[in-house]
Amino acid sequence: MVLIPAGTFKMGADDSGFVEERTGKNVTVSSFCIDKYEVTNAQFTEFVKATKYVTVAERPLSQEQFPDLPDEQRLPGSLVFQVPKPGTKQVQVLSWWHWTPGANWQHPFGKDSTITGKGNYPVVHIAYDDALAYAQWLGKSLPTEAQWEYAARGGLDGATYTWGNQYSATKANTWQGIFPFFNTKTDGYVGVAPVGSFPANGYGLYDITGNVWEWTADWFAIGHDHQAHQINPTGPKQAETFDPKKPTEIALHVIKGGSYLCAPNYCSRYRPAARESEAPDTGTTHIGFRLVKNLMR
Repeated sequence: MVLIPAGTFKMGADDSGFVEERTGKNVTVSSFCIDKYEVTNAQFTEFVKATKYVTVAERPLSQEQFPDLPDEQRLPGSLVFQVPKPGTKQVQVLSWWHWTPGANWQHPFGKDSTITGKGNYPVVHIAYDDALAYAQWLGKSLPTEAQWEYAARGGLDGATYTWGNQYSATKANTWQGIFPFFNTKTDGYVGVAPVGSFPANGYGLYDITGNVWEWTADWFAIGHDHQAHQINPTGPKQAETFDPKKPTEIALHVIKGGSYLCAPNYCSRYRPAARESEAPDTGTTHIGFRLVKNLMR
């Protein structure tokens, strides 16, 4: 792990085109330690061997919770990204995600895929509860959004990217080309890359943007009013995230960092200020995590 010094920084971005990132607020965090790399397949394997833990993607959906679903739709599985078929000129937003029975952290693209030989790749298809269980096993925590963003900035407060203000295809594992149709592989990778394949930020953290999205402990709400001018903020309470316009939707957690699927023409969230929301019971081919160790305060 890497020791991150205490400090104050501007969280979020004033000039972002994404409303959920606005408006930048000064936030203070105490010193803490954070994983140098994203949690890997090898590390998660040790956890599963020791605890016999079964991830969300490996569990069938219960008939009690989903009584109207046919049995074939209750099978264990997860969401897998698929490039649209050749010749496709237009696609609906998010139509590149396919529910795939048998997809999970050990079989990232379905039952016939494997992580053999990929122990140093970030573990994916990890739901929030899976990441939390792993953290508790180690006596660590998921980072708050404030901790994560402060660490990701690497001392470059106010910079657009973890390395400065100019985009570079060689600084993080992102999508080059026109998403979702083709990836030019300028950075050397089409999918997930082994951890540490790209330069570290100013604090010595690898793949803190790009590669895979990372879970945080915070519930998601638009903007940063819940963190503004606080010391060690933990974001809104779950009840405060309720949207009366969407009463049937469950509360979501903040994920940070973007992934190998983020492109300039879509998403472009490989920035410290960028944030997205995800359901706590959802894992995909591009969501992983890293942990923090909070020091005595």
